[in-house]
Amino acid sequence: MTNPSDIPTHTHHVQEINQKENATFDVLSATNGQVIAKVGVSSTEHAEFALSQCDALFKNRDRWLSLEARVGILERMVGIMETRREELAKTIALEGGKPLSDANVEADRAIQGVRKSIEALSSEAGYVVPMGMYANSAKRMAFTQKEPIGVVLAISAFNHPLNLIVHQVGAAIAAGCPCIVKPAANTPLSCIAFYNIAIEAGLPNAWLHVVTAANHDVASLLVKDKRIGFLTFIGSAKVGWMIKNQVHDGVRCALEHGGVAPVIVTNNANLTEASASITKGGYYHAGQVCVSTQRVFVDNQVAEAFIEQLTTHVKALKTGDASDPDTDVGPLIRPSEVDRVEEWVNEAINAGAIVSAGGKRINDHFFEPTLLINPPAQVKVSTHEVFGPVVCIYTYNTINEAIALANSLDVAFQAAVFSNDINECLHCYRHLAASAVMVNDHSAFREDNMPFQGLRSSGLSTGGIKHTIEEMQIDKLMVIKSDSLL
Repeated sequence: MTNPSDIPTHTHHVQEINQKENATFDVLSATNGQVIAKVGVSSTEHAEFALSQCDALFKNRDRWLSLEARVGILERMVGIMETRREELAKTIALEGGKPLSDANVEADRAIQGVRKSIEALSSEAGYVVPMGMYANSAKRMAFTQKEPIGVVLAISAFNHPLNLIVHQVGAAIAAGCPCIVKPAANTPLSCIAFYNIAIEAGLPNAWLHVVTAANHDVASLLVKDKRIGFLTFIGSAKVGWMIKNQVHDGVRCALEHGGVAPVIVTNNANLTEASASITKGGYYHAGQVCVSTQRVFVDNQVAEAFIEQLTTHVKALKTGDASDPDTDVGPLIRPSEVDRVEEWVNEAINAGAIVSAGGKRINDHFFEPTLLINPPAQVKVSTHEVFGPVVCIYTYNTINEAIALANSLDVAFQAAVFSNDINECLHCYRHLAASAVMVNDHSAFREDNMPFQGLRSSGLSTGGIKHTIEEMQIDKLMVIKSDSLL
């Protein structure tokens, strides 16, 4: 078991102004509930200080960071992160409960994400606007250049406590935007580590502020402030849409919610590959992923064989301490989530769902990897994002029936289809209501530069390193009139 003293010391460094009369809140291990760190509670005074500093920086264009300066900072950040990779991974596992094997992957992705920010800047360019085609634009030339949109407010989530910060804050640094970030109260240590790395790499202190709080009061004040130019939020749809309704007029928003992700397995699928892939897609990080595979629609002709294979995989998963390299499924982020998942699973069972694996809580921190067969359409595991280690199997007779079921909810994010028939794959790609369709891969696949976009109630705007940087910038136009032009 990892002890609080094992946390890398650099994650304890918090801005002094971040504390309200020395008030702190406890950061708890997701694995056992033990206190692993104490972090200062941000005050309204700190929020105002952060806003005023960021606003003053943005308004004084002579103080903007040049492209060369931003690239240099990001390059140095990569170097520092590489030397601290193991420490960063341990912090991810300790505070968030992500199994160490997956935490190592997240640390690598975070480093790659900063590299991708540099790559995005290397190809960043405006464009020429054609002039002179008609008399009203004669003797003119026009072009655009990229400029930062304004102060970024980033409200992040617990499930990828480092990589999501890279997507939100790293992108802001690359775009040239001063940034205020509020990490999830359950997982602030990875964000604080990232802050310290950025400052060590040469980012001026005033350009980045970490707001840590165990409640939403300070975040609410920040959200409503007119000095914010861009809001990036990752979390529940309920909170995200509420926040969007509170922001000041003209603030550009990027919201990333959940998807209750559907996967279709046809009778032409390789069941061995499909069952192994869906096991990873459904139980990675105990299902606490916005595109986690949750609803699997299986052709009746192969359902029995597929369920048998998937059940074998699920029962073989090792649940336990996130710091154990052999752990497959870690804890849920807090005991209240175990209570909720237990309630939803019991509702489904009482309504007629068959339990093929799991189905019970282990203790206050863990829930068994669970596989439910044909839960009724109206129960919560069929209609809401579980955000827990639960996958549901539904059988179907025709591919169009499966697509209709997959599209039946007011969510749309990533989906997947398993089939060796290219026509079936293309048919699903065309007709599934999703921003991305994986073919012969699970719904939770993500490469950090690809567009990542929730539709309907699942979100707003497009994520992915390159796309987020673009969202945080404007195309500023210059039109030159000269008699020397045609």
